[in-house]
Amino acid sequence: MAPIDFSDFLASEEARRETWRRRFAMEETFRAAAPNRGHRAVAELVRRATAAAVITQNIDGLHQASGIPDERVIELHGNTTYAHCLDCKTRYELDALRIAFERDETPPLCGECGGFVKTATISFGQAMPLEAMQRAEIETRAADLFIVAGSSLVVYPAAAFPELAKHNGATLVIINREPTGLDATADLVLNRSIGETLGTAVGVD
Repeated sequence: MAPIDFSDFLASEEARRETWRRRFAMEETFRAAAPNRGHRAVAELVRRATAAAVITQNIDGLHQASGIPDERVIELHGNTTYAHCLDCKTRYELDALRIAFERDETPPLCGECGGFVKTATISFGQAMPLEAMQRAEIETRAADLFIVAGSSLVVYPAAAFPELAKHNGATLVIINREPTGLDATADLVLNRSIGETLGTAVGVD
């Protein structure tokens, strides 16, 4: 399906209705997802205080589900497991929104301020979250080792963080099944699965 641009979400009730139809149609898929060996390995690195932070483009909340504290996960593209008001940022859980939406497919509005409620993800055309971007830059500049795990490094601005880490003197490691555009500048490239590679390294099944 063609993505719904953020400007259309704001301008059109039908676009908001279709956005919510699509999200709830995917609900069972999201609920069935569980952390894999790669998630568990990253969580173990955080638990050991070897990894200071996890900067992620994922929106599924599986890093937190694997045991990583919320404050250690920096979500550049947001999180689809809950919603919030675009104006006042009041948080809403999806179960309650789904019950109300399925009555007559009216897109939800904020009970606090009347603003539009949307999943806490970053849509096409929507500005990147300023706080997450700032936190990611701070952690990147502080890193002595920056590990890219499972990213093709083609989506910016996220792909700029490993470049910044390398420029700032960090050792850059890329673990990805396919080549990336930054392989030539990395200190180590492993074209292998994340779960096998990190799971073996930290002793996680």
